[in-house]
Amino acid sequence: MKVVAFNGSPRAEGNTYHLLKTVLADLEQRGIETEIVQLGKGPVSGCTACYQCVKNQNRRCVIEGDGINEAIAKMIEADGIIIGSPVYFSDVSTQVKALIDRSGLVCRNNGVLLKRKVGSAVLAVRRAGATHALSTINFWFHLNQMIVPGSTYWNLGIGRRPGDVMEDEEGLVTMHTLAENMAWLLERIKE
Repeated sequence: MKVVAFNGSPRAEGNTYHLLKTVLADLEQRGIETEIVQLGKGPVSGCTACYQCVKNQNRRCVIEGDGINEAIAKMIEADGIIIGSPVYFSDVSTQVKALIDRSGLVCRNNGVLLKRKVGSAVLAVRRAGATHALSTINFWFHLNQMIVPGSTYWNLGIGRRPGDVMEDEEGLVTMHTLAENMAWLLERIKE
């Protein structure tokens, strides 16, 4: 089994990264292969609603060169997907929005490619707005017919400066429980 996590923060080793690494370390301890993918190493384009992915039926977006097609391929191959984002103005980052819009259109219109995969959101937040960002990602999982495990609280960690989330005890418990529930669900699906 494999879980791929997408870090949608422009800060490659910021709070979103630390939360994702916490979940992935627990999954690895349970024998699940993991990978973290940094989104937005350069500019990322949003969906242009050209619908060429529907016409072409090749599991790809026609926009090339920004890593989204590589991300789509990794999603298709994975058993589980984690999307991590910082919370910006009560929503996901631009990088995550581009990922979910473009991959969602491609995957839904090329045979519902993510159906019954396990999906989890992980959010780094300074203060407020996380539940709206969580909903943005969870709506995407549901539209793609994915299965979303729960945790002890919403999947978020609170911190301002990079690494601050590692001091959020409740956030870390939430990440550990998320990993436990995600691993359990992946194992049940594979049975």
